[in-house]
Amino acid sequence: MTVRDPGPVPPPPARRPATAPTPTDEQAPTNEPAPTSEPGGSAAGRATDGAEPGVVGEAVRWWSGVPLVGRLLGISTVLLLVGLVLAGVTATWLVQRTLVDQVDDKLATEGVQLVTTYRTQDEPWESQGPPTDYYGAAVETGVVHTLFSPRASVLAKRGTPSLPRMTYAEAEERGGEPFTVTSDRGSDWRVVALPATNTFTNEPVALMVALPLADIDDTIQLMALVLVTSGAVILLAGALVGWWAVRRSLRPLTQIEQTAAAFAAGDFSQRVPPAPVSTEVGRLGAALNGMLAQIEEAFAVRTASEARMRRFVADASHELRTPLAAIRGYGELYRMGALTTKDQVDDTFGRIESSATRMGRLVEDLLSLARLDEQRPMRRTQVDLTVVAADAVSDLHALDPSRSTRIVPLTPGGVTGPTTVDGDEARLRQVVANLVGNVAQHTPAGSPVEIAVGLAHADARDGAPGGPVGVIEVRDHGPGIDPEHAARVFERFYRVDASRGRSSGGAGLGMAIVAAIVDAHDGHVRLSATPGGGTTVRVEIPAAPPRPGRGGATHESPDPQRAATDDSPGDSPGDAPGAPPTGAHIGR
Repeated sequence: MTVRDPGPVPPPPARRPATAPTPTDEQAPTNEPAPTSEPGGSAAGRATDGAEPGVVGEAVRWWSGVPLVGRLLGISTVLLLVGLVLAGVTATWLVQRTLVDQVDDKLATEGVQLVTTYRTQDEPWESQGPPTDYYGAAVETGVVHTLFSPRASVLAKRGTPSLPRMTYAEAEERGGEPFTVTSDRGSDWRVVALPATNTFTNEPVALMVALPLADIDDTIQLMALVLVTSGAVILLAGALVGWWAVRRSLRPLTQIEQTAAAFAAGDFSQRVPPAPVSTEVGRLGAALNGMLAQIEEAFAVRTASEARMRRFVADASHELRTPLAAIRGYGELYRMGALTTKDQVDDTFGRIESSATRMGRLVEDLLSLARLDEQRPMRRTQVDLTVVAADAVSDLHALDPSRSTRIVPLTPGGVTGPTTVDGDEARLRQVVANLVGNVAQHTPAGSPVEIAVGLAHADARDGAPGGPVGVIEVRDHGPGIDPEHAARVFERFYRVDASRGRSSGGAGLGMAIVAAIVDAHDGHVRLSATPGGGTTVRVEIPAAPPRPGRGGATHESPDPQRAATDDSPGDSPGDAPGAPPTGAHIGR
């Protein structure tokens, strides 16, 4: 009988939603071929195959959420458990093997001697003899004859061993190798079989002697119980000690966590307690403290920058508001027709022009500061500060002819001479012009002014090595500056006069420009009190290296006479070409 292949079995119909209509029996079946299964297997098979990765993935996700203390404790406990199990199994097997070997040795010596003695008696198949733990038997023609046996109490407890009906050839084949059999009570016996000959009938027989293994089993069970009990105690004690040790070892990590949380909450002074850098936690704490210090410094810099920016915007808005309001007001007067005469119109437009000039000057100062902040490269040449100072003396004499202005040596009793630095001449002239204009604005008319020029050796500061510098000092003998204001003079838009009146100074950007230009030249500027009253502004610029001229001579200023001392207005040197116009655009 042949069986016809029904073809591919169609898959079960797809499960419809509960709201879908149920197909009726009147719907005709279609003859479309059923879709074949994909090579990857059915969806049910794929779901079954993905069950194990899902369980593994769930276990991995659970393990990833376990704290580090729990992980280390779990790993150490599992390793301790595995070690105890391996040690217990190995020890039990070795003890059992040793005891069984001892039983085998007794069977090979005492047992064989005992069964041989019974074999030579007149009635070899009688089960008589002194009390013994051995069980002896002889197998002849398939019949087991008991030679001797243990006490009745032992047989009642251990049972009689089920000895095989072994032939002479089988006993000879074993060669005295011990083997194990069971008894009618389920206990094990160790047996040794020997080939022999019945001296009365000359028939080949198989002699067997056995010893019970129940004592060994009892010993092994007791040992296993002791090992399990001691292992449980050791495992519990190890888990507790491990938990304590792990918690103590990870205490620095807890401190790091608490420090990071407090730092994130806004306490930027928090630091990780120091630990020996020879440990991983100590190195981590040291690295974290360094990072926290940098973050604190960055936050401080950002906060200060934001405060300066807010103050800068407020001051700039305040400074620009006044001229813009004036221009708008005068423009409205002109539009409303309030200016009826030519003199009124001229005066109004003159005021508008003055406000626009003031606003343009402020914008130029802001643009200069912005360019200096961008650290654009400057055109550096060798500049003689003595020449720049001489031109500044001329500018100050033009601003206030009643003042006594002169150039003096930097060191009392010294001489003036060329002081060459490497820098942008226009920028350095702007520095001196701002300082001179500041003196003209904020000191009484007629008060003397000295400008000292010379070379000096700067002290190392901010990690930069010291070296020769060109120095120019502007010393006035006015009212001076209070120490509380002297520390902030170089801030932008800072003025000593809080009212910011036009008669008391400019916008407060002149000294900021001075500091920015000097900083761009890798120099240093500071304020100090002039002996006898007044203020001294000291500017230090790194000196230029000597430049050899023709014949190896050092290049000097082409006009050293311009550095001569000037005690009278008539002896003042002339204005240097290209010098920027001076003005009091700075405030204290």
